[in-house]
Amino acid sequence: MDQALGAVGPRLRALRKAREATLADLSEQTGISVSTLSRLESGARKPTLELLLPLAKAHNVTLDDLVDAPPTGDPRIHMRPVTRHGMILLPLTRRPGGIQAYKLIIPGGGKSEPTPQVHEGYEWMYVLNGNLRVVLGEHDFVMKPGEAAEFDTRTPHWFGNADERSVEFLSLFGSQGERAHLRAKPKAKGG
Repeated sequence: MDQALGAVGPRLRALRKAREATLADLSEQTGISVSTLSRLESGARKPTLELLLPLAKAHNVTLDDLVDAPPTGDPRIHMRPVTRHGMILLPLTRRPGGIQAYKLIIPGGGKSEPTPQVHEGYEWMYVLNGNLRVVLGEHDFVMKPGEAAEFDTRTPHWFGNADERSVEFLSLFGSQGERAHLRAKPKAKGG
C-alpha cells in the first residue's frame, strides 16, 4: 500500500507536466493549495481520497489510473444505470472525458411530446430494438433496428418512442464535438 501511494506523487507531476500546467493552474482548477500540491508531488504528503478525487478529475483520469491500481482480471464493466428524462442510461465507458458510450432504454407504454434540446457535442446513435422517433432540426423520422445516425448536438434534437414499445439504442457522445470515426475495409483492386 505504501509503495502504491508513494508512486502517486511522481505520477501526479508527470500528468501535470504533460498538460503543461503549473501548480498554480492546478490549484485554481482543484481548490487545493499550491503548497499541498507541491508536497503531494514530492511525496512529502500522503495522498488522501479528498485530494485524489479532484486531481483525477482535473487530469481527466480515473482513480485507478492515478494510483496505478492492479487490474482485477475481471473484464466486465459494472454498469450503474441512471434514469434521466424517463430514459435509462447505462454507461459503457469508464474513462472520463473523450467519447462516452451509453446504452439507452426508453421504456414502452406511451409516446411523449418532443421537446428538442441543444448542447455542445456530437452524437452517434445505433438502434438495437424497437422504433426510435428522432426529431433533428426540421426533420422528424423513425429509426428501426440496425439503423444509425450521427449529428451535431447544437442542432435542436429529441428522441423517444415511435410507438408503444420500448426502444434500446447505443449512443457515442463526444461533449467536445469529437466525431466517431468508422473505418470500412478498402475495396479489393479490380472489383
